[in-house]
Amino acid sequence: MEASQIYILIAIVSLLLIGFLLFFITKKKPKPTPLTGIAFAFVIAGILFGDNRIIGYSLMGTGVLLAIIDMIIKLKKKKK
Repeated sequence: MEASQIYILIAIVSLLLIGFLLFFITKKKPKPTPLTGIAFAFVIAGILFGDNRIIGYSLMGTGVLLAIIDMIIKLKKKKK
C-alpha cells in the first residue's frame, strides 16, 4: 500500500468511528434518509475510485450535491 492509500483508509475509518459514536451517544436518534445513504455511498465511491480524477471528483461532487439537497429538504420540512 502506498502512503496516500493508507491516509485515505485512516480517514474512512475515523469518519465511520465518529458516525458510530454520534449514533450511539446522542439521545435523540437521527434517522438518515435514503438520500443521505446514497450521498454517502457516492462520496465513498469517489474516494475509492480516486485514481481516475474525472470519475473520482464526479462521484464526490454528486454525493455532496445530494447531501445538500437532502439538507434543504429537511430544513423545509422542519419549517412547516
